[in-house]
Order: sequence, then structure tokens, then C-alpha cells
Amino acid sequence: MQRTHTCGQLNQEHIGKTTVLCGWVDTVRDHGGIIFIDLRDRYGITQVVCDPDDNAAATEIAKSTRPEYVIKVKGTVRGRPADMVNDRLSTGGIEVIGNEVTILNRSKTPPFPLEEAKAEKVSEELRMESRFLDLRRPSVQERLRKRHKMSIAIRQFMDAQEFVEIETPILTKSTPEGARDYLVPNRVTPGTFYALPQAPQQYKQLLMMGGLDRYFQIARCFRDEDLRADRQPEFTQIDVEMSFVEAEDLYGIIDGLLASVMEASGHPVPELPLPRISWHEAMDRFGSDKPDLRFGWELKDLAPVFQGTQFKVFGKVIEGGGAVKAINAKGLAGVPIRQIDEWTELAKSHGMGGLAYIRVQEDGSWKSPIVKFFSEAEIEGLKSTLEIEVGDLILFAASDTTLVVNEFLGRLRVETATQAGIIPEDEFKFTWVTEFPLFESNEAGRLVPMHHPFTSVLPEDMHLLETDPAKARAVAYDIVLNGVELGSGSIRIHDPERQGQMFDLLKISEEEKNSRFGHLLNALSYGAPPHGGIALGFDRLAQLMAGGNTIRDVIAFPKNHKGIDLMMDAPSTVDAKQLHDVHIQLDLPPETEG
Repeated sequence: MQRTHTCGQLNQEHIGKTTVLCGWVDTVRDHGGIIFIDLRDRYGITQVVCDPDDNAAATEIAKSTRPEYVIKVKGTVRGRPADMVNDRLSTGGIEVIGNEVTILNRSKTPPFPLEEAKAEKVSEELRMESRFLDLRRPSVQERLRKRHKMSIAIRQFMDAQEFVEIETPILTKSTPEGARDYLVPNRVTPGTFYALPQAPQQYKQLLMMGGLDRYFQIARCFRDEDLRADRQPEFTQIDVEMSFVEAEDLYGIIDGLLASVMEASGHPVPELPLPRISWHEAMDRFGSDKPDLRFGWELKDLAPVFQGTQFKVFGKVIEGGGAVKAINAKGLAGVPIRQIDEWTELAKSHGMGGLAYIRVQEDGSWKSPIVKFFSEAEIEGLKSTLEIEVGDLILFAASDTTLVVNEFLGRLRVETATQAGIIPEDEFKFTWVTEFPLFESNEAGRLVPMHHPFTSVLPEDMHLLETDPAKARAVAYDIVLNGVELGSGSIRIHDPERQGQMFDLLKISEEEKNSRFGHLLNALSYGAPPHGGIALGFDRLAQLMAGGNTIRDVIAFPKNHKGIDLMMDAPSTVDAKQLHDVHIQLDLPPETEG
């Protein structure tokens, strides 16, 4: 090794000893000819002092250095004077007298400052263009180290539970998984393509059929889908599958896994077992299948309050079997009218006519265009149901479709709580959401799986597959943290006839069954065990544990919101010979103006 110690290792125990340090110049200061260098590596910072009275040659070299130069320093460790100790650094009680200074590599002036406070003010796009420089910042390195500790904790816990880590193929077969596949042309067989896996779903089920019993993998996954601010075309998930289990068994394993990850991340271990809530209850109380439990402000059903009301807007909806609900945004009575106008537009975008509200004034009066239509009994019912106090803002939603009301108020619940500043940032609230619907309808009104086509139906809902499949519930579950879906899973179909029935309900033709899922149906016919699993989003989990603002904060080389790697300039064009080798001819759309 070129160095004897790292820049975060030395302390008073090393005083008087000779050391060799290597690292990057963080800062250079000239104090009357004496040169002070803060030398940095991933372990910390050590102050180096070069005095011309001690060594003129070393001092002259030190004087020529600039930030981000890579240097090697040989010197003697000495203690700092008491009034010069830097308590913010683990090495703040010592400094190194530089007797030899070697410049290993020079650096151009970075395109943005690497000091934490200044770098955070620079656009993310600029930092991503030179990600190798951004990685030098201690905060970025700390988040990646925390991710590493999480991965170690995952492997140790899963090994202790007798899981086997198995890598599944990256080059695989294109199957419908809910998003477009990334395709890889096969040069050897013209006209055929591999697909990059959206998830190892079928492989992990096949591993159970192969008798592996307990499998996990920290797996790379790829989805060619429309990108959003916090979505990456390639991502990492903690993939798990188990044989001879029911949902309860899996809950216990994942509860323990998450507790281990929390501990490895330096956070309090949650009380186990983690709480559970059905999908129906989550939607009814929180308006979301990924409820944030760090605060209250639950949705309240007002149908009992307004049964037989003279207020026609609510009365008509209730008579038609629709929903009238409200949330109490406590303390927000004073929000400006323009904010309520924005929320009204949001209501309309959800298919409702508008947004009704009540402001509770300082004198206790209710300011609202609809209160005059309410009876005394209805007003008392509202007070009791919503626990109304001075300063509260009551926000109503009404629609013939309950799901519309729930989803709108669920979004409004989070927006208003964020505006009120009541959501604690240092709390972690997990919950399982269970008993999801087996199906949902797409835009064409056709049944599609809410999770995927390999999900089992709840045994008590089995008969609904013959009579009313849209009402059937699945043995499917999500694990949620602070309003973020961390993972999704299910108990799988292990009977080939049941799997065929599922494909029939989804109107998958015999030809498509055989071409896309023939291998799975064949494997199911050779004694497949009951099995189930889950996939946890490792990037999301790492972001929350490390306190990042986006999953890009915990990915070493992320892509931007358009799926572009600005540092590598990918994706990019390829030359004609490469296309010819894989028998591809481009037919690009004509360029449009702008």
C-alpha cells in the first residue's frame, strides 16, 4: 500500500509516529508562508502542515497544489494546540507535519464546487454530468455506504433464515409484466430478441418448482416505461420466494428483514409484528393503498350525517349509492382562497364537480357557501364526526363512485398535511396492506391483474371467479413505509388448472399461453409446491433509510428523469456495421419542429 493510514484514522495515539497519507486536496491555505492542506479521502480529513523552516522543498510543492489534486504526504503526527482542536473532525486533535509531498495527479478546476453547502445549490443535471466528481462529496459517499450496510444486513439475515441467494438471467424472454421490455437483438438467430427482465418473477417461481425452497436475490430489473421524477429505467429489488408457506409466514420473514435493515441503518427497530390493514380499509380511511400513518386526518364517511338531507348535492349522491366524505385539515382555516381554488381544480381533474369547504373562524363561526343548507342535526353530526375546532378547514368530496372520492381525498390529505407541516420527518411507520382486489379494469373495460397473472385468489372468494370475478380478492400484499410502497407480493397459483383459468379470465389466447407461458404451465404440471414471495424496492428503501430526497441519491450512477445518463451520454446511436450485424434497419420518424 502507498499509504500507512487513511485520512480519518489518525488520533492522539499516533502522536510522534511517521505516517504516509494519500488523498485529494480539499482546501489549501497559506498563512504567512506556512501551508495548511486539508487532505481528504472517503474516511475523513486530516490537516497537513508544511513549514519552510522545517522542509522548504515539501512546502514549495504543497504551495503549488490546488483543490482536487491527488497527493501523497509523508510526515510526523503531532498534537494540535488546545485552542486549535477541531471537534467536528475525528482527526481534529492532531495534524501531520509534511516532510515529503508528492503530487500524484493534478486536477482541472471542477465545473461546480464540491463543498456540501455550495454543491447542493448547483443543478442536479450539472452534477450528474460529472457524477465522478459529485461522488467525492462526503454526503453522497455516506448514503452509498449506508446502502452497502443494508445489503450486508439483508444477506446476513436471509442466510440465517436458510435462504439461498441465486442469480437469475439478465437475458431472458419477453413476457407481459405491465411495462414494455427492453429488447436485445440476437445476432446468431436473426429476427429474435432477448428481453431484459422487468423482474425475476417466473424464474423465482421455477426455482420453487425446482425444490430450492427458499430463494432471495438483490436483483437488477429493467422497465421501459414512461419515466417520472423518482423512477429509473434500471433499478434494484430484494427478491424473495418461499415454498410451503402462507401469507403469515412471509409477513414474519419480511418483518424481521426490515427490522435488521433498520438496525443496520442506525434507526430504531420497529415493534414487531408490523401492523396490517386490508386494502378496503386503507382506501376507506386514508384514500390510498399506500397510506402514510405518521399523521391522522383520516377520511370520514358522512353518509350517516346527511341521510335524508335537504342539501341536494349530497342527498342525490347518497341516494344513488355514492359517497360523501370529508377530511379535517386542522389549523388550515386561514389558507388563501387561491389555494382552495387549486384544490377545487384538483377535484375536477378527478371527475368531481368541485370542492365544498368550511372555514372555522376565530369566533367559532363557520364560513362556507354550503352551511346555510345544513340542519342543526347535520351541523352537530359534523362536529362530532370530524372533531371540529376553531381554526379547522373541512374539505368535502362527493361522487357517485366511492373510489373517486377516496383517491381524491387521499391525495388532498397528504397535500394539506404537508402544507400544515405536521408530517414528522424522523419517524418510520410501516404497515402491511392486504387482500387487494384480484383484478382491475383497464381503459377498455377489460379485466387485468392488479398485481400479476400468477396471483392466487382468497380461498373464500374462489366461487367469485365463476360468478363475479371483478369482486374477487387476492392473496396479495404490499409493505408500505411512510406513504411509500416498498414492496409487493402474493401467494402464487401452483395448480396448472387454476393458472389456466386465470389466463382464460384475462382472455389470453391458447397461442399466447403456449408461446409466452408454456414453460411455466409445463413446470406447474410436474408437482409444483404451494409458494409465494415478494419484491422490495431496494432503492426506495435505501433512500428512506439514508434520508435522501430521491432514489437517485442512493444510486452511484443514476439516470435523469428522461432516462439519460448525462455522464456517459447514453443512450446513444451506434454505427451502421453494428446494426447490420444484428440485422436491424432503422425506420425513424421524421424530425418534428423543435
